[in-house]
This record gives sequence, C-alpha cells and structure tokens, in this order.
Amino acid sequence: MGIDADLDAQRGAALRTLLARGRGPLLDFVPEPDALTLAELIVAFANGVGGTIVVGMDETGQMHPDALDSLEPALERALRVCDPPFRGVDLPEWHLEEAPGGQVATIVVKPTPYQLSIRGKAVYVRSGTMNVPLSPEQAIRHGSVERRAVGFEDQAVPGATTADLDEDILDEYQQKRTRRGARGESFTREELLRDVGAVDPDGTPTAAGILLFGRHPQRFFPQVGVVIVRFQGESVHDVVASGERYVRRVEIVGPAARLVERTWDVLLEEIQQQSYTQGLERQERLAYPMAAVREAVVNAVCHRDYAISGQRIEIRLFDQHLEIMSPGGLPGHITLENILDEHYSRNPRLVRGLYYWGYIEELGQGIDIIYEAMQREHHPPPEFRDTGRAFTVTLRCAIDQLELRYGEQANPRQLRALRYLLTNERISNRQYRDLCPEVSSETVRLDLRDLVEKGILLKIGSKRGTYYVRKRA
Repeated sequence: MGIDADLDAQRGAALRTLLARGRGPLLDFVPEPDALTLAELIVAFANGVGGTIVVGMDETGQMHPDALDSLEPALERALRVCDPPFRGVDLPEWHLEEAPGGQVATIVVKPTPYQLSIRGKAVYVRSGTMNVPLSPEQAIRHGSVERRAVGFEDQAVPGATTADLDEDILDEYQQKRTRRGARGESFTREELLRDVGAVDPDGTPTAAGILLFGRHPQRFFPQVGVVIVRFQGESVHDVVASGERYVRRVEIVGPAARLVERTWDVLLEEIQQQSYTQGLERQERLAYPMAAVREAVVNAVCHRDYAISGQRIEIRLFDQHLEIMSPGGLPGHITLENILDEHYSRNPRLVRGLYYWGYIEELGQGIDIIYEAMQREHHPPPEFRDTGRAFTVTLRCAIDQLELRYGEQANPRQLRALRYLLTNERISNRQYRDLCPEVSSETVRLDLRDLVEKGILLKIGSKRGTYYVRKRA
C-alpha cells in the first residue's frame, strides 16, 4: 500500500505540472470523448513528437466525471479508424490519474516512424494548439507509409549494445524527465529506454538511443558532430584573399545534449564583445542575441538529416554574421514560405528527448524565438536558405564590430576607411579623400599613417602607387 500511495502521489504531482502548461504541442483536453476527436488528436500527435490527451476535464479545469464511462469504447473506435493500425510497441496507453477535483484519464501517444491517417485519407500534424490537416501533396512530402516504414531513429544500430549507452547521461535524463514529464517519475530504467525509443523490442540500441545517450555516437555515426570555424573578414572571398584558412576551428562530438552544451560554450566565447560607449556610458553586449543563437543551435541538432553521412553541422563565424548549416533540406511539408506557421520534426524522438532535457521550451517555437530575439535586440531578421541538401540559418550582427574592436584606437574618419575595407580589398589616398571630403589631404595622409603605425593597416607600394590593406592578425 505504501508503494502504491507513493506512486499515486508522484503521478498526481506530475499531472499537475503537465496541466499547468496548458494546451500546446504536447497536450490537449477532451472533456467528453468521441471517436473522431480522439482519432484526430492521436494521429496528429503520433505524426509529430507525441503528446498527452487529458479526458474528463476541459482546459479551464472543469471536471466531466461521466466522461470516463464512455472512454474505453470511444478509444477503441478511434484506434480502429487510424490507418495503418498501430504496432504493439507504438499503441497509445491510457491511465487513470488523480486531478484536483476528481479523476481524469490520460492517453499517452508516442511518435510513430510511419505516417498515420484517419481511414487512409486525412493526415494531421500538430502545430501549436491545432491539429492541421495536410493537403495530398503535403502528405506525400510529409512521408508515405512505405517511405517511413522504419524511420532512421528507430533503426537498430548494428553492433551496438546497451553497454554503449552512457549511464551518467541516462541518470541525468531520467531526473530531468521526472521533473518535466507527465509520468517520468514512475519509469524504471527499462521502461524509460523503451518509452524514449532508445532500444528496439529485442533490447538493441536504436539510432535514437545512440544519438541521445551514446558514450561515443560518432563511432557508429561519423556524421554526428558540430564543426565551428571562425574566419577573419566578412565573406569566404575575404578568407581566400587573406591566404588564411581560418582563425579558429573546433570539432565537437558526443550525444545530443552534450553537442548543444559544448557548442554553446564555444560560441559564447566567440560572440563575447568588449565594452563600447553609448552616450556617456560604457555598455556590454553580445554580438548576437543569446536566445537566437541557442535556438538555432538546438534546431540544427534536432532537425538535421542524420541519414546523410559524411557531413556534420557546420557553424561559420565571420566579422558581421554567422551561419549555421545543418545537413538535409527542410523536412516534411515545411517550406521557406510556411516555416513560421507550420511545424514538423524529422527526428521526433530526438526532439522529444531534448524537450524533456530542458533545451526546448516550447515545441515548434524555435524559429519564432529566433525572429523575436533578433527583433527585440534590433538586429536584422534571420535569413534562411534551403538547398535541398542543407538548411542554413544566417544571423547578422547589428553592433558595429569595427567600433568595438578599434573604437579606442581609431577616429570616426578612420573607421569609415575600415568599413570600406570590409567590402574592398584595398584603399588609396584618393579613395580615403572621397570618403572624408571635409578634411585636408594632409589630414588624410596622417590618418592613414597612424593606422599603419598602430598595426591596423599595411602600406603597399610607394608614391602614386601606394595603397593600404587591412593587416591580418
């Protein structure tokens, strides 16, 4: 009795945590169950990252206790109209839970590696608080049953055993899942691995298991990892012109959560900026909004196409912008036109894992967060490019990097010359005079000589053939 009471108390606390978050990508309410409503929700959750359906309560907390009497037959009818039929391991499970004011039922829907529809026709995906029906063309792009029969995440990894899973990572995840999930505290280790999809029915680690919890995921998937490269200049052309390949290069490997953490640590070092003057006050500011960079990194780790071998996530940092490139084009029915309005995950188990880890606050809101963070801190909006083989997010800096770097060494005229050299290989005395017509030729000469003496510019040639280039560090 004591154990049962503890378990009930844990479930009640977990349910209250779940209810506090309200309707969203992972949760919906059905006060009075009917088969079609349940079927639509089940299909939408299963085609995404999974979710929970609370039966017998509405979103305001109003109880409908009689609803539980008709739940079982309604759920059976709902499952019968789902096409294809659920496989045993993917079958939704329902439980009675103690809620404030009475009992409710929770139906836990797991993501499926195959696309589900209602009676073979209507395909739904979850987007925010809505179940969005897909057009026939979108449904085909989202993935047919044949193409998704065994998703990459659910494939057993040849040669892998549970010894290849990191116990410390699993302990950390289980603790976080207990705090954040609806039923995390009641999971044994074996139940947790199966719920996450980390092992197949035979107990062999899946791709999802290795990506989330592997000691060394790169041993099985060399494409797993992040490469961060810092270049000097504003384009690859600048890099080629300078003759230097890069200023810094860092390779990061490990399970998904560690990729996010270590990538963020390196980027935080790179985007730290010195203080600058605004009016009479000294200010400290990062080159890019922290929230935007973090979300872009998490999105790349979550949504890259891990089936593409020989290519890792690559992050390129230039003087005034950074690019985060992840292998694989936009997934499912997502396009550049609907990227803000629609949500779909190529790797639902990975997304769900990082959500419970705490690296994703609201499922499906990553792009919105990037836009809002850039706008809030007065940066240009993010730019997206989809080549089919890769998806790139570009963030541009609103801070004048030259003023941050040289503000105490260069006057406003000299900064004009340095900005000119961001897009031009060289500058001559005449070109400097054109930039600064308000000063004399002697002032121009002295300005340029001063930049040379300070080691910022390099003087090339003599007399009329003289020109200046930026001195590479």
